[in-house]
Amino acid sequence: MLGDYRISGRGASEIAASVERGVGSGDLRPGQALPPMRELAADLGVNPNTVAAAYRTLRERGVIETAGRRGSRVRPRPATTARDAVRIEAPAGVRDLGKGNPDPALLPPLGPALAAAATAGAGRPVLYGEPPVDEDLARLARAALDADGVPAGPVGVAGGALDAIERILAAHLRPGDAVAVEDPGWGSVLDLVPALGLRAVPMAVDDDGPLPDEVERAVRDGGARAVVVTARAQNPTGAALGAERAARLREVLGRHPEVLVVEDDHGHGFVDVPLRPLGGATGRWAFVRSVAKAYGPDLRLAVFTGDAVTVDRVLGRLRLGPGWVSHVLQRAVVHLWRTGAVDRAAVARSYGERRDALVRALADRGVRAHGRSGMNVWVPVADETGAVARLLQAGWAVAPGARFRLASPPGVRLTVSGLTGADIEPLAAAVTAAVAPGASAVRSYR
Repeated sequence: MLGDYRISGRGASEIAASVERGVGSGDLRPGQALPPMRELAADLGVNPNTVAAAYRTLRERGVIETAGRRGSRVRPRPATTARDAVRIEAPAGVRDLGKGNPDPALLPPLGPALAAAATAGAGRPVLYGEPPVDEDLARLARAALDADGVPAGPVGVAGGALDAIERILAAHLRPGDAVAVEDPGWGSVLDLVPALGLRAVPMAVDDDGPLPDEVERAVRDGGARAVVVTARAQNPTGAALGAERAARLREVLGRHPEVLVVEDDHGHGFVDVPLRPLGGATGRWAFVRSVAKAYGPDLRLAVFTGDAVTVDRVLGRLRLGPGWVSHVLQRAVVHLWRTGAVDRAAVARSYGERRDALVRALADRGVRAHGRSGMNVWVPVADETGAVARLLQAGWAVAPGARFRLASPPGVRLTVSGLTGADIEPLAAAVTAAVAPGASAVRSYR
């Protein structure tokens, strides 16, 4: 079962460490079955409860997965191998469309905002025991949330969207619980779920977001205790919840009031698609809004709201860890918001023109592509590896779809933020040549 590799150890921690060493060295391959607990216990001369504790630790660390009578096996992608490692490095002379970064020319300078924040705190530095959320930030964030129709709730601050999502999931779920995730979807979330010891249940998506039947299936049949949905500018497909889709999803979720709903407003500040929030459809919910794409990834700040219990749990756990997100950063964001440092309409228009032009140019060549909002275009392909390689030879580095998929078919993601108008036609021609034959897709990405 394990080939030449022998698991060793007398205690649970030693056995778990031995399995992790095997995974790290490649001696235990992704998908490889592990011995039944009683069998391994007899081989090691330990109590079966010791092996059970070791396997439980490995599940919580995202190294292995257990599927009932089918036993335990190494995860297809252990948590120690991030999806970001599945990337194509652009050599000299190759245009890089794979990293997913915003256009630096559209980001505001941070110097004035940071200087203003430092000056504001010079006379009264923030010390231990003070409120974790800046009063002005909370007020401005809540006003913007109200304007977008997000239900009332307290405001918290985390170190970015992924940090907030992790803390929200951890506030309600325990290792072994299932989480419904978009497929294709944000690779970091697809990594985070198993790293928390949780089980990912894929939901197919189309241009309007998760399919209602898929959400129902994930909750009813897959046992998902939480659902993670991207409100706008979904990464990698550009999907955005429309009014009809949001209404149907609220109807589905309303039949499962015990489910935690986590919304990521990935497009905040750089899209012009209206927000259709799902918050309040169930008893436990959270809404996350990062400043990364519109104001700069290095700010590492996201605001979140939700039901009172969820926000209180997250803030309570924050107090026991980092305590709070730097008030210097919070004040800097306040300054950026108050001064209108980002012309949101102009930024949305800039990304939209590039994205729409690429989608149209591909359509003119018979290639179906998806990109309703945001800065990414998703192109379904028959041969992902071949398409990536052919595009690289043609001078374009793109992101392999494997970074964003669980069960959905192959594809490639192209980030338009580095494109100019003159790039559209040559890029569309290169994509067409790379994906042919058979590049068309159905409405969903399954």
